[in-house]
Amino acid sequence: MTDWSAVFWGFVAGIVAGVFAFALPVIGHVGAGLVAGFVAGVLAGGGIASGAWHGLLAGSLGGIALALVASLLGGIVGGVAGGPLGGLLGGAGVFVLGVLIAFVFAVDSAIGGAVGGLLS
Repeated sequence: MTDWSAVFWGFVAGIVAGVFAFALPVIGHVGAGLVAGFVAGVLAGGGIASGAWHGLLAGSLGGIALALVASLLGGIVGGVAGGPLGGLLGGAGVFVLGVLIAFVFAVDSAIGGAVGGLLS
């Protein structure tokens, strides 16, 4: 059964770590995903599989939230620069890229969650 409290706190930890991740663009964001998964895995407990599941959920939520914010910003910039159609295409393109980023966040968060579940 999913412990949504653990997923929420993993999500929050990932967002906080993600803010600081901009100092180290690639390594920092991978680390933020690992932190999010680790927090979710430790709080959920239950072993490797449970930790990985909760880390995956926490990382996915963080990645989806990032994709939504980025697509809204892309739509606004595209709308200003290219009219309504430019806004639609700009936001949609950024959203597709964001979904790919969400998948990457989910994978490294699942790894962090498995480690956290193992240690709890």
